[in-house]
Amino acid sequence: MTTYTCKPGHDRAAALSAAAAALAAGQLVVTPTDTVYGIACDAFSPAAVAALLAAKHRGPDMPVPVLVGSWQAAEDIAGELPAAALTLMKAYWPGGLSVVVPQARSVEWDLGETAESVMLRMPLNAVAVDLLRRTGPLGVSSANITGHPPATSIDQAEEQLGESVAIYLDGGPADIGTASTIVDVTCDPPRIIREGAITADDIARVVGVPATVLLRSAA
Repeated sequence: MTTYTCKPGHDRAAALSAAAAALAAGQLVVTPTDTVYGIACDAFSPAAVAALLAAKHRGPDMPVPVLVGSWQAAEDIAGELPAAALTLMKAYWPGGLSVVVPQARSVEWDLGETAESVMLRMPLNAVAVDLLRRTGPLGVSSANITGHPPATSIDQAEEQLGESVAIYLDGGPADIGTASTIVDVTCDPPRIIREGAITADDIARVVGVPATVLLRSAA
């Protein structure tokens, strides 16, 4: 277990190189994002995904989300994006919005019980985006044990995850400190699975559906 400081004035390139190498070797890395800290793995390695789920003490019934560093990566994973997804992504990416979209048939991985869908987000955080540009899409979940508060600092992440993670990237306190809002756009109307960094009213204004409908359909 090694912690690298990625704050201004430190060698972020060396930290990112070490993190990318660890991920390529199937190990886990904790990275800052704009919302909360995330625990990351190679999304295309079943063993790495299993290790991430084990570190969080949860099973495949809670599949691993995916972070992307570009629109192209999202389009490659999702294939043809639903209109509601594009509208929301244009409004809130990069940022605190996760969208559940249909997964392209050409993508082969095992993120858990996804029902042929995938949760995607593009973070608004320089360290995370730089890492994603080195590695491509990563399986990333909040850096905490399931049922415990998401880590908003590197110390909180280390306290919960300890030696299960090979490398910790310290980017300072999370900017938002609240998990992303999750919107499922595989159904019509879309449904809010979790209200977080972006309010239901803000989502409603963008998609043109009352917030009560978006929240009620999530029940």
